[in-house]
Amino acid sequence: MSTRARILDVAARLVAESPDGDVSTRAVCEAAQVGAPALYRHFGDKEGLLSAVVDQGFDAYLATKRQRGEGADPIEDLRKGWDGHVEFALRNPNLYRLMNSPAVRTPPASALESHRILTGDLERAAAVGKLRLAPELAAQMVMSANVGVALMLVARPATFADAGMSHRVRDAVHAAVLTPEAFRASWGEGAAGGPRGTVPATSEPSVPSAAARLNVLLRRSPDPSLSVAEGALLTEWLDRLSNAPRAH
Repeated sequence: MSTRARILDVAARLVAESPDGDVSTRAVCEAAQVGAPALYRHFGDKEGLLSAVVDQGFDAYLATKRQRGEGADPIEDLRKGWDGHVEFALRNPNLYRLMNSPAVRTPPASALESHRILTGDLERAAAVGKLRLAPELAAQMVMSANVGVALMLVARPATFADAGMSHRVRDAVHAAVLTPEAFRASWGEGAAGGPRGTVPATSEPSVPSAAARLNVLLRRSPDPSLSVAEGALLTEWLDRLSNAPRAH
């Protein structure tokens, strides 16, 4: 095992065993039996070391997504993605808190890839008319809610003890980003299980949904009859329509 790999494995173990998820570079060096210069040569500083720990741990989680690939139903992939995210956090509470800590100022590559996978699933949903707003905005809504739920479950388990809470929030967020027909169909199937509340009574936001779908389809297959300037202008208009706030 290389010196870098040994330092990284030791740091990951100490993070997992730490009461608060924090470790010192001195403790890592002592446990790995290396001098401080070796650690700084391979990782730059403590932040670089912790970022590498996060990447290594979360990469194992992303490996399952890469192996599974895209399913036939993007809505089912969204549901599985949410549940898998929460399960990973519960299995690795210290690592998960570290990944979302302000102390790690540079977003790990694994976090960016996770967001790209989510956006891709939402783009697939938009392409078949199942998304009611732009995939990029929907991804921000889903990811922020998913991370928030996972953080509360690992940081405050005594307060957030309801095993069905994650599914309820998941369904509420999915109801907000999916068209009513798409959400009701997936909700009725009961895939992935979990307690459910009442299906929200919503009206079809036809213009934002249609704009989001057309935007995704045009990105995949640009219309040759449009000039570059016309295509850019159309994209801007479709973005505005798909992201427009809806009246409540």
